Amino acid sequence: MAPRAHARVELQPCKNGVPPKQQIELGQKAAAQVYQQMPVLPDSSRVTQYVQALGNKLAADAPGYKWPYNFHVVNVADINAFALPGGSIFVNLGTIQASSNEAQLAAVMAHEISHVVLQHSICNLEKEQRVGIFAGLGQIASGILLGDSTLGALAAKGIGLTAGLSFLRMGRDAEQQADLEGVGILYDVGYDPRAMPQFFETIQAKYGKGGAQFLSDHPNPGNRTEYVDREIASFVAKPRYTTNSTEFTQVHKTVAAMRAYTSKEIESGVWKKKDPNQTVSTGVNQYDPNTPANAPVDTAPQQQWTTFKGSGFSMQVPSTWRAAGDQNAAMLAPPGGIVQTGNNQGGDLIYGVLTDLYQPDQGGDNTFKGLIAQISRQNPGLQPGSPNRITIAGIAAESVQGVNRNTNNGGGEHDWIVGVPRNGTIRYFVFVAPEGDFEAMRPTFERVVNSIRLE
Repeated sequence: MAPRAHARVELQPCKNGVPPKQQIELGQKAAAQVYQQMPVLPDSSRVTQYVQALGNKLAADAPGYKWPYNFHVVNVADINAFALPGGSIFVNLGTIQASSNEAQLAAVMAHEISHVVLQHSICNLEKEQRVGIFAGLGQIASGILLGDSTLGALAAKGIGLTAGLSFLRMGRDAEQQADLEGVGILYDVGYDPRAMPQFFETIQAKYGKGGAQFLSDHPNPGNRTEYVDREIASFVAKPRYTTNSTEFTQVHKTVAAMRAYTSKEIESGVWKKKDPNQTVSTGVNQYDPNTPANAPVDTAPQQQWTTFKGSGFSMQVPSTWRAAGDQNAAMLAPPGGIVQTGNNQGGDLIYGVLTDLYQPDQGGDNTFKGLIAQISRQNPGLQPGSPNRITIAGIAAESVQGVNRNTNNGGGEHDWIVGVPRNGTIRYFVFVAPEGDFEAMRPTFERVVNSIRLE
């Protein structure tokens, strides 16, 4: 750890009787509940991996007890972040989207790390005088946590979505301490400490003059810009600060194209009804049915990729793609790649890939030939070519290419069908693009095929 070159504020953790081991256990159990109640992006997500790397960099310079810090991204639009006892820190996607540079995002995360350093949430839990620490967790798990009517009422009144976790609701003194400790961490790591008051201004612009706070459970401790600026003035100025990075720029471009869930969608549980735990299980956001039908589709090879986790398989897809369906049967497409039609509730796939299991009726042809025959019956006008033998994840598979000139309003469609035998069934993938754009999409489709892994 680099020596500190400023007269940073010396703060001590709040007094409590809970040993670190028990705090860590409590935080882990609470984190498991968060995963059940909120759409947390998987660790395989490029966005999550970036946030984890940034968090670990900041945590390495955090003072005090060496907590097992871990970092996660919640797929929610509100500007929000919260820290559980023992070091689990959750950052909303909306916070990343709202940050103008890496230093501002680091400021939010340093603030949350400081709550862990100062053990604020565990002291709050003790003050609530519950019947034992873990009995309190049981109450959280049984309904006080996210998604019930209590949360809904609180979420409607404020910015945060974790207000149901009452022990995370910080007092003004705790907020001021986290600001001061956090700006010191920011400085020690080499980030421009002025990014913290700059982000306060971002929140104020979004939520109004009285909203210069991270969330409803993080009350504004007064003129925080003023006292943070005073703290920054006490630092020994460095010749150069880090404000941004190439990694942040790339991730910020990715998250800008992502649709995060609203507080109402979390409150109502609609995110579960669309596809239970889809954000966690598939790693790909739900397709937005409101995407304009005439939205231009980017056919160029993509740089950022993420993992779609299906039932018994996984594959890499561009990070801008969205999924409609579930883990077993899904369409994955770039924005504008699915066109909603009156006779097809799920929409028509114009660009992208669909996957499902082929399970013929009893006595039916369960071979790849039978699969092609069924797809041809369902798509009049499809003219498949001759099948080719290929290998998928070390397993013998087959593929065939075909053209259907009756689709896409007469513009024609090129289909590439890949089938992999799996326990008496066939897991198949159909790659689709307008006939004139298929060659531009081919490198993307080939990368998806080469990334398929089977469990």
